This record gives sequence, C-alpha cells and structure tokens, in this order.
Amino acid sequence: MTTSTTRATKSRTLKTSALKTATVVTAAAGLMVLGVGSASAHVHVDPASTSAGGFSQLTFRVPNESDTAKTTKVTVTLPTATPFTSVSVKPMDGWTAKITEAALPAPVTVEGAKITKAAATVTWTADAAHQLGQHEYQTFSISVGRLPEAGTTVALPAAQTYSDGTVVKWNQPETAGQPEPEHPVPSFVTTAAADEHSHAAPAAAAAPAAGSTTDAVAADTAATDTAAAASTTPVAAAPDNTFGIVGLGAGLLGLAVGTAALLRTRKPQRN
Repeated sequence: MTTSTTRATKSRTLKTSALKTATVVTAAAGLMVLGVGSASAHVHVDPASTSAGGFSQLTFRVPNESDTAKTTKVTVTLPTATPFTSVSVKPMDGWTAKITEAALPAPVTVEGAKITKAAATVTWTADAAHQLGQHEYQTFSISVGRLPEAGTTVALPAAQTYSDGTVVKWNQPETAGQPEPEHPVPSFVTTAAADEHSHAAPAAAAAPAAGSTTDAVAADTAATDTAAAASTTPVAAAPDNTFGIVGLGAGLLGLAVGTAALLRTRKPQRN
C-alpha cells in the first residue's frame, strides 16, 4: 500500500470517528435538555420534615409555564381531614400572603382537643414588579404542625393564576402503575415520629419547657427555617425532580463516552 493510500485511509478513519463522537455528544446534550425540561414542569412541595406529630416547613416550588402571561397569584389548600393546628407564613418581598380559616366539615380531635375550625388556604399575591415571567419560578414557604400519623398522605392542592385570567389547578391525584397526570397534586407522606431522646436529633429540635406552646412553635419553626430557605426574587427554572436527575446523569455519561471516543481518534497512528 502506497504512502498516499495509507494517509487517505487514516483520514477517512479520523472523519468517521469524529462523526461518531459528534453524534454521541449531540445525543447526550439532547438527554440533558430533556431532563431540564421535564424537571421544570410541575408545582410541587418539599417538606423539611415528615415526622408524625412534629412541625415542618413546607416549601412550594412554582414555575411559570405560560409563554404569554405572568403568574400573579398562588393559592394552596390545606387538608381538612387532618387539619394543621398551627400555620405561619414566611414573608417574601413583593408578595402579600393571606391565611384564611374555615369551619371543618366535621370536628376533629387533636391532642385531646376538639377542633372545629382551622386554616383552610394560604394565598400569595404578587405586586406588579414581582409577577413571574417566562422561564422563571418562585418558592413559597409555610410552617405547619402538627403533622398527622405516620403513613398519611398529605395532599396540598394548588391553584396558579395568570395575568390573562387563566387558572391552572394542580389537584390531580397520582395512581400507582398509571402515567403521571398532567397537573399532579403537591403531596408528601408522613413518617414515624422522631425519637425525642435520640442523640442524633438536632439540638434546635429539642423540646422546650412544658406548658410553653408558643415557644415550641417558635423553636420548631426556627429549626425548619434553617433547613430550607425560600427565594425572594424570581430566578430561572432549574431541574429538581427524578426525571431531571436521570436525564442529567444520562447526558453526563454520554458526554464522557463522547470525550473518550474523541481522545482515541487523536492518538498518533503508526504505519
């Protein structure tokens, strides 16, 4: 084989390898974009704690999904079958929060006391300068307690109002084995109560002196506030669900494979 023929063969091999590498990198990038897109599609809640009988900070992540309108108001409906006896709102610039109480469908006994009325909704309304625009999201936080017994699904339907009058209701329950609904309800499941005598428990969560209910709420609220802080200004949406993580991981793996392939093509070859 002549020298010119050998060089031509090497050139074709390099071009083929480069094309394969580019294909791998493009596919990886597509997976990463897919992960980011699916992650920003839902309103959901992140509880700082799920321990039954305790207090928790609940942080709602709300993305703006409209291409033409802004998000102006968010309303979260609280449970009535297992009502919270304490609800407080974390203030945030540019948004006015309002807690509305209502009579329960039926009296509920909580820690020996009969409850007939409880917080029913929390509504955040934005001023003109803080409405959520395209590719933005906001987080809204409340401190609640006490959480119901372990194994209880706490559903928190949300209504998202846009500047064009559209209201999107995030209230569809998910069913095991079935595809995820278009607008799944934000929810979480409570777990077994934390052991108050455990040495692993954070110092901030230690119980205050008996008879000081206000101090107990303040202590629990302070502990949960340190676990999750709400953003005070709109920021670009970021991936945060399982599909987003899977997509991102697959994308990074694809990039690694593509890079390795590219390095192999650049190794000097001997005649």
